Amino acid sequence: MRANPGTTTPTITPSTTTPTTAPAAGPSRGGRALGTLPRTALTALAPMVWGTTYVVTTELLPPGHPMFASLLRALPAGLIALAVTRTLPRGSWWGRAAVLGVLNIGLFLPLLFTAAERLPGGAAATLGAVQPMIVALLAVLVLRQRLSGRRLGWGLVGVVGVGLVVIGPSAALDAVGVAAGLGGAATMALGVTLTKRWGRPEGVSPLALTGWQLTAGGLFLLPTTFLFEGAPPAVDGRAALGYLWLGLVGGLLTYALWFQGIGSLPVTNVAVLGLLSPLVAAVLGALLLDQTLGPVQLLGFALALASIVAGQLPERRAGGRG
Repeated sequence: MRANPGTTTPTITPSTTTPTTAPAAGPSRGGRALGTLPRTALTALAPMVWGTTYVVTTELLPPGHPMFASLLRALPAGLIALAVTRTLPRGSWWGRAAVLGVLNIGLFLPLLFTAAERLPGGAAATLGAVQPMIVALLAVLVLRQRLSGRRLGWGLVGVVGVGLVVIGPSAALDAVGVAAGLGGAATMALGVTLTKRWGRPEGVSPLALTGWQLTAGGLFLLPTTFLFEGAPPAVDGRAALGYLWLGLVGGLLTYALWFQGIGSLPVTNVAVLGLLSPLVAAVLGALLLDQTLGPVQLLGFALALASIVAGQLPERRAGGRG
C-alpha cells in the first residue's frame, strides 16, 4: 500500500467517522467560518463543474445513451486513478468501496443523464436540488445527528430558488424523468451520507478513494450498459471531447475534491453546495444557448445563493455553549 503524502486534511478513520468529528467544532463561530472557507471553496468547484453536464450532454453527446455516457465518465477515470495511486482497498473497504461506487456513481450517473434527457426546461435540476433535504434527514438516521429544522427550511428555499431559475412556464414533466430525478437525488444523498459515516482509511488519499468508487461504479455499469442499451453509439470528435471533459474533469478531478470535502466538512454543508450545479447550468445556458434570465430567474438565483450561504453557517447550540 502506498499512501499519498499530500493528504494532510483532518482525516476521519472508519471507526471515528461521526458528524461530531467534523472540523466545524471550535470556540468561535466566525473563526470556524473563516477556517473552513478554503475547503468549502475547493469542494464547491465540484458541483460547479458538474453544472456543465447539461450543456455537454445536449450539445456534444449522442442522444439516447445515458448509461454509455455514465460508463465512459466513470470507468476510464477510475482506472487512471488506480494506476496513479497504486492503492487498493483492504479488508472491509472492498465492500464499502463497492457500495459507495454503486450509489455515488453506478446508479446516480445514469439516473442523472436520464432525467436530463427526459425533462426539458431544467426540471431535472430542481428534482436534484432536494438532495440537501434528504441528506439532512439521513444525517439523523445514519449519523445520529439532531434533526435541523433550519437546514430543512433553507433546503426548501434552495429548491424553490432553483425551480424559479430553471423551470420555464412550458416545462414538461415526464414520469420516467421525474422518477429518475428523484431516484438520483436519493442515491447520491445516501452515498454522501455513507461516505461521511465511513470516512477514509488512514493513509489513503482522496484520489485513491475516488478511484475505488469510480472503478466500482464503472464495473457495475459495464454489463448493465450493454444489457440495456446494446451496442455503443458512434463517437465523433465532438462526442469524444465531451466524454473526455466529463471523465477527466467532471469525474476524476471533481469527485476527488468532493470526497475530500465530505471528509473534512459537515455533511449537510457539503450537500447544499450541490445547488451550485443547476445555477451554473442556467448561466451557461444563457451564455452559450441564448436562453434568457429574467426577473423571476434572478430572484431564484438570490434564493438559491442565500440557501447555500445559510447552509455553511454552524448550528446554534441550545443554551449557548454546548
